[in-house]
Amino acid sequence: MGVLDHVSDLFDCSHSSKHKKRKQLQVKMDCEGCERKVKKSVEGMKGVTQVDVERKASKLTVVGYVDPKKVVARVAHRTGKKVELWPYVPYDVVAHPYAPGVYDKKAPAGYVRNAEDPQVSHLARASSTEVRYTTAFSDENPAACSVM
Repeated sequence: MGVLDHVSDLFDCSHSSKHKKRKQLQVKMDCEGCERKVKKSVEGMKGVTQVDVERKASKLTVVGYVDPKKVVARVAHRTGKKVELWPYVPYDVVAHPYAPGVYDKKAPAGYVRNAEDPQVSHLARASSTEVRYTTAFSDENPAACSVM
């Protein structure tokens, strides 16, 4: 799920469960047996059209006309595993990806935890002017000031 998919989900005006949606869940899977068990638990649901499992990312993607809460309940009941909606968003979407509560060591590469934390919102993002001045005197910048 890319940045555009995430943004389009934010501005989605349809609140009905009658529309075909992509649900992403996090399910801990260790082996091929776990992967098969998780996939079979969802395949039989009414309204499910496609099921994708990524074992290394512990990610289950369900496409169809189903309620996400029902999918979570069914997978948890049938497999006995802890299931939650996919808590990660792409790194580029979050204003402060390394803020406490957002950065997660267990997140897949390129993703951070989706957290709307009031403590994080007070952090100010550097303006382009500040970035320009700080990079002008940086050691990594080959065109930096030679006075130093």
